[in-house]
Amino acid sequence: MTKIIWIVALLFSVVVAKDMDPKKLESSCDNGDMGACFSLGVLYERGKGVKKNYQKAFELYQKACDGGDLDGCDSLGTLYESGKGVKQNYQKAFELYQKSCDGGIPLGCYHLGTLYESGKGVKQNYQKAAELWEKACDGGELFGCSLLGALYEVGLEIKPNYQKAAKLYQKACDGGDSDSCYNLGNLYRYGGNGLREDYAMAKEYYGKACDLGVQRGCVNIKD
Repeated sequence: MTKIIWIVALLFSVVVAKDMDPKKLESSCDNGDMGACFSLGVLYERGKGVKKNYQKAFELYQKACDGGDLDGCDSLGTLYESGKGVKQNYQKAFELYQKSCDGGIPLGCYHLGTLYESGKGVKQNYQKAAELWEKACDGGELFGCSLLGALYEVGLEIKPNYQKAAKLYQKACDGGDSDSCYNLGNLYRYGGNGLREDYAMAKEYYGKACDLGVQRGCVNIKD
């Protein structure tokens, strides 16, 4: 499960800046707009409109975070966690995720939960990961819902409960998370642990997963 979470974290750790002019953002950042510093950092990290430069992204996220932009703190944490633009430091990532989560950033809570799940920068604690993913999920971070659902499905330090897993996968699936649609299809296909087997529902969610690009969902519709 750790490998899956790590991949998800890498794919979705950065908030995408939409159609932003790097020059305008730089001017605004220089004039004290910390949100602009954060957004410009996103562009440098992703190479959108500018040449990809992790070091520059790091500097901008640091400036944003120091200036009170908690999204900047969270994104700075992802660079420390991955070792991009700065020496890898899980403890520093932990501190930054904690700061952003405590400040009400759901993505920060999600990332903090992944550290507790993997035991990087902090003692491994699935219960704490579950609490943080629940907080992230309640705040609208769909991957928090998805990973909390996985904990309830697998039962890591939590009693397996497919009904709870299904509700969490449902929320994430409704929000467009394709893997949660597929996982929900599996739960209904096989049932157990408090969830009734329902192959019609399984096919419905495999179909949603298929429509969202999950090839396994397409295959299972035909089974």
